[in-house]
Amino acid sequence: MTPPNTVTLLRILLTPIFIGLLFSSDPLNKQFAFAVFTIAALTDWYDGILARRYGIISRFGKFFDPLADKILTSTAFIGFYFLGYVKLWMVVAIVFRDLLITILRMYSEYKNQQFDTSNFAKTKTALQLLIIYFILLIEVINSTTTYSNTIRAEVNSILTPFVIELSMWITTLLTVVTGIFYLVNNRKTISLLFK
Repeated sequence: MTPPNTVTLLRILLTPIFIGLLFSSDPLNKQFAFAVFTIAALTDWYDGILARRYGIISRFGKFFDPLADKILTSTAFIGFYFLGYVKLWMVVAIVFRDLLITILRMYSEYKNQQFDTSNFAKTKTALQLLIIYFILLIEVINSTTTYSNTIRAEVNSILTPFVIELSMWITTLLTVVTGIFYLVNNRKTISLLFK
């Protein structure tokens, strides 16, 4: 188990801890959920740094690094649906797209085929993380009495339900569009995978 793979595995292990804290009735645990998600998200950046610095590229990392990302973000969106922040069809579209592309990438690595990525997809991932942080901030602020009414009012005046829904619309559409681009740009590779 190389250092980058250990960090990737940590991201997977932190996901159930994050969701457990998020659904806790204790307001303090919701703040811990925010912190755990931040740590988990940072491990994606850190394992990449370790892999590049030490030149450690493994099949495990190629398989599980993208999968760990999708497990973390998909779990967050599913949790937000049950908390009433997002619509079910948006969650289904995001989760289905991300899992489909991840499975195809993993299978292409297994078959030693090149599966091209794009900077557009990185924008999608950044937008997903941003909306997750927005919703986590709302959940923490509104469930914790230690914050003043002024802070709570300011946050809710900026991150209104309309802003959250609009952000989710943009995130969902961008996620689906990048998924279509992936399939189109890699259609030759995909055709080779199933021959």
